[in-house]
Amino acid sequence: MKRLLGPLLLVVLVIGVGAAIYLSATQQLALNKVVTVKGLIGSEKEAFFTDPRVVDALRKGGIVVQFDKAGSRTIATDPKLSTYDFAFPAGVPAATKLRQNPNFKKAYDEFFTPMAIASWETIADILVANGIAQDKGGYYTFDMAKYLQLVADDKRWSTLEKVGADYNVNKSILISSTDVTQSNSAAMYLSLASYVANSNNVVQSDADIQKVMPIVTPLFLKQGFTEYSSEVPFQDFITMGMGKAPMVMIYEAQYIEQAAQPNGISSDMVLMYPEPTIYSKHTLIALTANGEKLGELLQTDPDLQRLAVENGFRNANTDLFKQVKKDRKLTLPDTLVDVIDPPSFENLEKMINLIKP
Repeated sequence: MKRLLGPLLLVVLVIGVGAAIYLSATQQLALNKVVTVKGLIGSEKEAFFTDPRVVDALRKGGIVVQFDKAGSRTIATDPKLSTYDFAFPAGVPAATKLRQNPNFKKAYDEFFTPMAIASWETIADILVANGIAQDKGGYYTFDMAKYLQLVADDKRWSTLEKVGADYNVNKSILISSTDVTQSNSAAMYLSLASYVANSNNVVQSDADIQKVMPIVTPLFLKQGFTEYSSEVPFQDFITMGMGKAPMVMIYEAQYIEQAAQPNGISSDMVLMYPEPTIYSKHTLIALTANGEKLGELLQTDPDLQRLAVENGFRNANTDLFKQVKKDRKLTLPDTLVDVIDPPSFENLEKMINLIKP
């Protein structure tokens, strides 16, 4: 028996060592297949790319993403784009500009989010009482034409006909935004405001621009200092409350993503949708073959598509969006009808460059 046991143990040992070598080699080969892809992204996608589930799903697809952040308008014209595999701004104008980059390979429409206004129930009730907003049973719509008139008339909260004691302050009625010279969310705000100011038409000419600038410029200059990133005014809204930020122009995705956090959305916070509103499309611009690999993976991988919705974005899968709303106890519209297109990158740039003190 002992004479048989020795050779048998040797065989088992050899098999075990062989299996270990095989597994190690297989793991090494898998590791070698993983490529690092570097990009320049808008800050609104940072939470998505740092989500551990997204990191794991990307690695399974053979990709590790490294990124730097910048405002979408800055991304579109960054002179160092040749050092990146991809650019991932928010908004059609920036993506359109990036298609002109000499390293452009392919564009991938990954997901989108409508622009919305983060506010408070007290503020929304005042706006409803004055005919500027409508309660839709869980969310509100916001009349942009009436709002522009309030700003033109230099109306203050205390001068509204129906204001009550809860917000009887002598502050201008303004939506807070980011820096329009750097950030896509502010540029989208400008896009929809200019549309309304141009008699509900997209700004398409210098004559249109001259017509709308006296109306839209105060929306930004009256704010004073503004941040370059959309996350900063939204965090002010979350942490500092109604006194600091009664109304903030945000991406809907920010609100939905915040609702997933512990104590993320309090019962008195509300979301208002401008009428009209505008979609901010998130288009990945591949600048190298590795950038193309990432764009394709984000567009086709079911787990990554699901995780995009769980991070607040919308895509073609409306059932996923409905489930996320249900899980987070949010009442938001499944679809939006009154949606406009932004101006061309060139016309938007002209308007932005005219907004100066």
